[in-house]
Amino acid sequence: MTEQHDFTKHIVIAENLVKIYKTKDIEVLALQGLDLTIEHGEIMAIIGNSGSGKSTLLNMIGGLEKPSAGRLYVDGKDLFKLSDTELDDYKTQTVGFVWQNNARNLIPYLTALENVMLPMQFNTVERIKNKGENAIRLLELTDIGSRANYKLSQLSGGEQQRVAIAIALANNPKILLADEPTGSVDNNTTDMILDMFNDINSFTWQ
Repeated sequence: MTEQHDFTKHIVIAENLVKIYKTKDIEVLALQGLDLTIEHGEIMAIIGNSGSGKSTLLNMIGGLEKPSAGRLYVDGKDLFKLSDTELDDYKTQTVGFVWQNNARNLIPYLTALENVMLPMQFNTVERIKNKGENAIRLLELTDIGSRANYKLSQLSGGEQQRVAIAIALANNPKILLADEPTGSVDNNTTDMILDMFNDINSFTWQ
């Protein structure tokens, strides 16, 4: 089956993807028979009602949850076949994640710069040299470089989200996942964040 896929064109390929949550007394079908392809460099928005499976899909692509059935390939990797060690490397190297809740993105007692450098410490596949310089570059890319030495309490919600995006980019991921990244900010900040995603994507693929 793998030979039929063009991994040079598609970063994500999902076929008949299913996710079932099981408890002692009940089964909940969160996702049923999803087919999806995303090309390298493509920006895609997944829209649906609450409970329609949006976060479930992102969590599976991010390696945070395992699908119940179907096929899921990301950057040529079959997520059904990854060992625990390979999955840890996948989550470090292949995907970056921006959460809606900034408490999941940032460690409050660290500065913005230290927060961005932190994921680099866990990168066992590719040792990143000059971590501080790389972190500054990412903060400047997300237009928050002037706040590099500020802590969480000193940043606005929009500034925190910019730092969160820089953190998600820290290990140069192949795909950036964002779960309602504008859900807790105002309209002006929403426009700024969406424009930033476009700018980062253009910069990455130029």
